[in-house]
Amino acid sequence: MASLRLYNMQAKEVGSIEVNDELFQMEYKEALIHQAVVTRLANERQGTKSSLTRSEVRGGGKKPYRQKGTGNARQGSTRAPQWIKGGVVFAPKSRDFSKKMNVTAKRTAMFSALSKKVADGEFFVIDEVAVANGKTKEMVAFLKAFNFEKTVLLVMCNSDEKVIRAASNIEKLHTLPVEQLNTYDVVKNAVVVLAKGSVEKLQEVYGE
Repeated sequence: MASLRLYNMQAKEVGSIEVNDELFQMEYKEALIHQAVVTRLANERQGTKSSLTRSEVRGGGKKPYRQKGTGNARQGSTRAPQWIKGGVVFAPKSRDFSKKMNVTAKRTAMFSALSKKVADGEFFVIDEVAVANGKTKEMVAFLKAFNFEKTVLLVMCNSDEKVIRAASNIEKLHTLPVEQLNTYDVVKNAVVVLAKGSVEKLQEVYGE
């Protein structure tokens, strides 16, 4: 089993933690990660937009003017696309954009993405995610201690209201309970920080 450094909120090394090689030292599977991200984004689409075609626009049954002798192009209806208040050519219609991905593939994609973060030095484990007063300045101090300048995903073992409140005003810091950890959020953020309890829970649930 591989060993990762364990830090506290002040970015001081306080020990180490052993992680399952099959989870955090996995081969990088770019195609599977791409599939997971596309599936997530597709499932977030509402697909509710809709416009009327010429056959669905009300009215237009009467020919606007006679066929010949006016000098204008022939017209059969005022609801044709070239007319104001006419129908839309190839009008968008409501549809289901959702995609499916099996559970094993989702799991493999997520841990492949996490393993890539570990290999690139963009994965950190801290002993405990906690703030005393739930103030934004406490989380700012945490980011400054680690010199995090890009987006950070903080994965908590338990949903702590103080931590969520302290991080909510920081644009580049995103919090997530470990139960909701997914490939998209791992890839989207430059750095991933997990609480020690989160790592243990992941290994307990997914480890063999």
